[in-house]
Amino acid sequence: MTLASRSSYRTALFTVLAAAVLIVGCTKKPPVAPRQEAPPPPPAAAPTVTLSADPSSIKAGESSTLSWTSTNATSVTIAPEVGTVTAEGSTKVSPAGSATYTITATGPGGTANATARVTVAAPPPPPPPDRTPSLDELFLKEVQDAYFDFNKADIRADARDALGKTANFLRSYPQIKVTIEGHCDERGSTEYNLGLGDRRASAAKQYLVSLGISADRISTVSFGKEKPTCSESTEACWQKNRRGHFVKAN
Repeated sequence: MTLASRSSYRTALFTVLAAAVLIVGCTKKPPVAPRQEAPPPPPAAAPTVTLSADPSSIKAGESSTLSWTSTNATSVTIAPEVGTVTAEGSTKVSPAGSATYTITATGPGGTANATARVTVAAPPPPPPPDRTPSLDELFLKEVQDAYFDFNKADIRADARDALGKTANFLRSYPQIKVTIEGHCDERGSTEYNLGLGDRRASAAKQYLVSLGISADRISTVSFGKEKPTCSESTEACWQKNRRGHFVKAN
């Protein structure tokens, strides 16, 4: 092969190779860029809520005003009794007794609660019903015994005061009759004390008659020392037994 032929051969070969490279380069796909993920959405805001009661203390039958605000909520309710409410507002409540109100705000971001208490003061107790005492109760309260000194049937000063109050009562209730019991202390014989007791009962009766009480409303009886009100052998006890004791006779 001549020199010219070799040169032509090399040129032709180079041309073929260049064309092949060009063809391969033109048919090769460009590299694909990596796919990027979209960022997650931000979390929903949590709800907030407030609740107040004005006034917070009331009397039975009165009202209190509940006021509230909320944010980021799709549902707001108040319990007890009120139910579903708007996101912000107020309402009157009249609980029968003390109550704690709870507001609940619910939204995509969760739930929030708040409370407000309304105290209902207990009503004062009703006054006791007017009650007129019975005649027997008045008798026991107003009619007083007359007391005597040892071995005597004289009406002493304190007995006059007691019999004066008894006379006032008997004048106020003329339908009442009484029996005066004469009593003595344990000293002395049974027969003697029966007589002494009779004198004491009669003395009390005569004093009442002198104060204007009709004698036919008063009877007397003597028990002497047989029905003592006190059983101790002391002067204080004996004094309690020396008496003219009144008993309602009708």
